[in-house]
Amino acid sequence: MQAIKILAVLVAASAEVFAEGGTRRIVVSLPDRKIALLEDGRVVKIYPIAVGKQSTPSPKGSFHIVSRVVRPTWYQPGKAIPAGPANPLGTRWMGLGYKGYGIHGTNRPKSIGKAASHGCIRMRNEDVEDLFARVEVGDPVELVTETDAITSAGGGQ
Repeated sequence: MQAIKILAVLVAASAEVFAEGGTRRIVVSLPDRKIALLEDGRVVKIYPIAVGKQSTPSPKGSFHIVSRVVRPTWYQPGKAIPAGPANPLGTRWMGLGYKGYGIHGTNRPKSIGKAASHGCIRMRNEDVEDLFARVEVGDPVELVTETDAITSAGGGQ
């Protein structure tokens, strides 16, 4: 039964990908705390993530990667933390076109797998560097709030 469920999701994902004219898609399952990279409708890789905590939840919906930054600077009112070990954004930033939200690395790898962020999607630095190298500006990103058959299956790694 699980295989049929996964197949149905993958077929739907491929139809959506081809309808949009692209071949790459990112699915972020907030409850599973995983991110899946799909290419041509198949799961290429699944990564563990941290999501927004209850007081600052991650947004849900359809987004696109609008920016990609290597060694980002983290800004907050009156303060800027340059790239380096103290930077909470880790080594990479992929903006989602929703002001202040993105997929990024972290200087707190023990937070991965938890609801711990201020709404962004956190990844281990080695994972975000791998994903960063595989995606481009314009790639669609779907943040879903229900368990996702793609990410809960754990395949594609």
